[in-house]
Amino acid sequence: MARIVTKPDTLNERNQDFEQQVLTVPVFLNSVPKCGTHLIRNIFRMFVPVNQQYHDTFIQIPVLRQHVGAFNPLQPKLSWGHLLFSDEACIALHKAQHIVVVRDPYDWVLARARFFLSDNFQGNLEHLKAGQINLEEILNMMIFGIHQKVPSLADIFDNNAAAWLGTGVKLVRYEELRDHVVNLDTDAAETYFRELLAPLNLREFPADWRERIRVGADREQSGTYRDNLSNTAFSIPNELPEQQRKLVDYAAPGLRALLGYDS
Repeated sequence: MARIVTKPDTLNERNQDFEQQVLTVPVFLNSVPKCGTHLIRNIFRMFVPVNQQYHDTFIQIPVLRQHVGAFNPLQPKLSWGHLLFSDEACIALHKAQHIVVVRDPYDWVLARARFFLSDNFQGNLEHLKAGQINLEEILNMMIFGIHQKVPSLADIFDNNAAAWLGTGVKLVRYEELRDHVVNLDTDAAETYFRELLAPLNLREFPADWRERIRVGADREQSGTYRDNLSNTAFSIPNELPEQQRKLVDYAAPGLRALLGYDS
């Protein structure tokens, strides 16, 4: 079983710096893996009392039955995970506010490779870090998967994102979230975050919302932020090579356009 090594954050303590409003509806932050999960989770945590945050586990299909209480409308909680589309998941989330976070598949390939090659990821892919496979081959594995070890890009996006569309979920693109965090003092950022946080049903939008977001978005609070990942074997480029872009389009035709990215 894979093991992810991260450092603990201090956001539960920082949460006490702000006056919190009671959460009245269950809210689930669902994301495609490597799409800014920690960023959106940590921002939302600054707007919800700690005792209404579901820290028991990162909710996924194998543990859903044991943690379905996270979505109980009589005891509202903010929870998070990678919950793929299924009949059980639909039933569990029936009365929850459901947010799905995605990322441009081109950039996702790089993020996935960066994570798998980091010392923070420990599992059945250690051999990829040994330098016997070149970077282009690794990127292709991120796109097409590895037989019986790693699912393909298409499988992950189909089950974690595309299948949820049109069911009442709120779609969030990582790049837009990131850009508004960087430009937090703009009117556009205020409009964006008022809409993003609307599923919390806040009685009043806090006047100190910018400071809350700055605290939650602090990169030092995310153990899986790219600069906090350690890796000496490869230098991952900032942009996906042209050939691999063509392979993404071949492997998942129409996906980028479906998610709101250029085709």
